[in-house]
Order: sequence, then structure tokens, then C-alpha cells
Amino acid sequence: MCPKPLPESEVVTASAPAKVILCGEHAVVYNRPAIAVPVSGLRVTVQLRRNQGGERGLRLISGDLERYLLLTAPEKQSITDALEMTVRLVLDALQRPLPDMTATIESQIPVASGLGSGAAVSAALGRALSAALGSPLNNPALNAIVYEVEKIHHGTPSGIDNTVIVYEQPVFFVRGRSIETFTIAVPFTLLIADTGLGALTKVAVGDVRRLYETAPERIQPVLSAIGDLVVQARSAIEGGDLPRLGALMTQNHAYLRHLTVSSAELDRLVEAALAAGALGAKLSGGGRGGNMIALVTSESEPSVRAALNDAGARHVYKTTVG
Repeated sequence: MCPKPLPESEVVTASAPAKVILCGEHAVVYNRPAIAVPVSGLRVTVQLRRNQGGERGLRLISGDLERYLLLTAPEKQSITDALEMTVRLVLDALQRPLPDMTATIESQIPVASGLGSGAAVSAALGRALSAALGSPLNNPALNAIVYEVEKIHHGTPSGIDNTVIVYEQPVFFVRGRSIETFTIAVPFTLLIADTGLGALTKVAVGDVRRLYETAPERIQPVLSAIGDLVVQARSAIEGGDLPRLGALMTQNHAYLRHLTVSSAELDRLVEAALAAGALGAKLSGGGRGGNMIALVTSESEPSVRAALNDAGARHVYKTTVG
């Protein structure tokens, strides 16, 4: 059956969530496990419609990201733009020519903040474009495409961002292995505090790589300890032991400080959350800026939220896992 093209009067809409790494960031690049969870309340949404009045090419418009991109050339050259690469990889996968359409991208996810904004944009755009062309990509195919695009953002991505965002479910992730989901015995609540400071994951990952190569005797034990901690965190989640999970999150932050990927702003927010009664707190993502997360109860949430705001958080988001 031939794919049905998008009728001129119709609009295709697709979206993808943000994500946070609960524990294991940076070590995951070196084949240690990590746990990541979607933040479904923060999303990227893409609307795609056919061009009107005979306009040619694919227009990508994003007011949130302050981007406008017009693609007209069919040939694929060396591409360093994530939006263009997403489009080209989708078209290659479907064996389709460049369509005459306009994609409007709206994002609620702060950029360069550890919430997976780049992967979410690629996932939402890939979903919308493939659906508009009449051949919606399944999750494994879309995940492979978003992973390739992630190389622009992160250099040597672990694959965790694209996986948790495309599948939109908590995952226990080990690079090169099949995706593992797991049972969440008791739903838990995270507060996500934005430092307001952008930070490129690619730079932090590269700095840790240099540490790994120049001082392996100091760095490898830290990476192994993080990997062991992640396994314990999974056990705590499956057993509903939230105080234990919180303690492991806080220990994970200490290890990340040892890897030089924290910052004064992140440390201040972590300390404020713990002093206000959070069960645990840590940076989440690449570090150096971006976000931290705090594990809270219904009783401690108001005081922790207030403490994070007082400590300089630009925004505080809430998400419930499970």
C-alpha cells in the first residue's frame, strides 16, 4: 500500500517530553548503568502542514529556539545543524524526497539545561515528518535517528537521552545493551530546579574524557562507584525505599563533583534542598549549569521549593515518576 500524503488542509502534530537522569550521568558514557525518567509535563510540540500558494521547500520555524531554516537542496552534504540532520535522516529512512511543508516547533524545555531539549526536538520533528509523509516511524527506528543527531549536541552521546525521550518511560540503561524497564513500587516526586545557566553537555563530556585519559587511576574508581550506586538505586526504587534512593542521589552528586562537572550554583541548590528536608538531591545531566533534582515528599515539597527559589533557582518544575 502506498503511503497517503498529507492533505493540504490537514495538520500533523507530534510531541516529545523532557527527561532527567536520576543517577549515573557521565559514567554511562563508559558503559556503566544509568537511570533516566521522562518529564512529561515539559514538551516539544511540532506541527506540520503543506505549504500554501506553491511555496517550495521545507520550512522549519521555531520561535522558542529563535530558529528559521529553509531546506531546498535535495543533496545531503556534511551537516552540522541538528534540525537539518533530523530531516535528512528521516527522508533517507523513508526513501522520500524533500517535501514542500512548513514545520512549526514550540518548546517548553530550557535549552542546554540537562533536560534533553535537543533530543526532544529531534524526536518530535521526526515523528511529525514521518507521519505527514504517511509512514510513521516506529520507536526503534526513530530512536536510531535521534541518536545520530545527538552526536551534534554531545560528541559521544551515551544514548540515554534519546532512549528515554523516544520511549517516554523510565529506563535502566547500559550503552550497547537492550533497553530495560523496571517496576516502580512507589511513585515518587522530583523537583527540578533550573540554575538559569546554559551549559554544553559536549564540553563537560569532553572534559571528563580528558580526565579519564590522563588520570585513569583516579577517575575509573569513581565511574565504577557510580555504576554500583545506580544498581542500588534501581533496587531502592523497585523496593519502594525512597529514603535509600535519596541518600544514593546525594552520594551520586558527590561523585559528580569529583568529576568536576558540578558548579557553585548547582552545589548551592543541592545544599538548600537538603537543608529544607529533601530526601536527596543532585545535579542532573551534563552539569556545570543546567538543572538539579531533589527527591521530595508531599510534606517537604513546599519547603524545598521555597528553599530552591531563595537559593537562586530560575524555575522550579515538578514531576511525578510512576
